[in-house]
Amino acid sequence: MEEENQAMKLYSHPMSSCSRRVRLALYLKGLKYECITITAVGDPELLKVNPMGYVPALVDGTTVVSDSYAILLYLEEKYPQHALLPQDIIKKSINYQAASIVSSSIQPLQNTTLVHYIGELVSPDEKLPWAQNHIRKGFVALEKLLANHAGKYATGDEIYLADLYLTFQLDNAINRFNLDMTEFPLLLKLYEVYCQTTSIQQIFAESSQQQIDKSLFNFNKPQEA
Repeated sequence: MEEENQAMKLYSHPMSSCSRRVRLALYLKGLKYECITITAVGDPELLKVNPMGYVPALVDGTTVVSDSYAILLYLEEKYPQHALLPQDIIKKSINYQAASIVSSSIQPLQNTTLVHYIGELVSPDEKLPWAQNHIRKGFVALEKLLANHAGKYATGDEIYLADLYLTFQLDNAINRFNLDMTEFPLLLKLYEVYCQTTSIQQIFAESSQQQIDKSLFNFNKPQEA
């Protein structure tokens, strides 16, 4: 049908971890899409599909889905190839928990907008410690959560939902927030594996090609969810 022949559109920002996890899911599932890069807060084109003005937002025919978690679950339901969730109910629950820790307990507290606000409210010197503190708390939980479930990847030998969330959160923690990973050997090991995984390398390469300054304090991008 005509809707099935239309390429999906993804409103994205190259350095948005939320956008990147969706792009990785699309890559893994072999789905073609048009990437529409959003570089300004309040972009009118983005606001047409997501009144919140957050990236990512996915347009699939007549269906519009915003928020990376909702997008990933939508893709999993409609396009089951390369499952993002294992069949085992316990491992599935671990994936949900890991994704929730990143999306609810880490990311909102190290969001660029909030970090800048902390700098204005308290002191510029408090921006990095604030972000590091909240990332560390989440990583403590993740290290314990995955201890008895990790294989090559977070919950086995296949890339699942947890890995989509962990990959780019770890990248941010290490390369943008300079977090000391000494106390997180499992998470560091996973990150090293992610960096050697072809599908993930592809997403990193796409981001690098945008030639964007990845500095936390000079980096300006739309809100993400």
